[in-house]
Amino acid sequence: MNTILIVDDEYLIADILAMALEDEGYLVEKASDGEKALEALKEKRVQLVITDYMMPKLNGQELALAMRKDQALEDLPVILMSGAQASQGCPALFAAIFNKPFNMDEMIAKVRQLLST
Repeated sequence: MNTILIVDDEYLIADILAMALEDEGYLVEKASDGEKALEALKEKRVQLVITDYMMPKLNGQELALAMRKDQALEDLPVILMSGAQASQGCPALFAAIFNKPFNMDEMIAKVRQLLST
């Protein structure tokens, strides 16, 4: 079974997304910021990361950059979800970028696509 790490400091968004993904049969872990996400990635085997952009400590882009520097995490797909900041930065770091508010069906379809390969 695939495990997805959701990284977002907005607990309501993380919880709603987690419930939707769990309903689809995925295991979900959550972290509230980029630093906690990196700690979780050391402890748990995860197949996909979905991260917010604006967070304390490490933002979504900084998290993705840190992952790309770690040989064990460099190929792990990352989906970015963001407000206005999604178009900034380095889109090549991400398997997909979703603007908030996003369509849950589209998010789940992208998750399925990324985890089926």
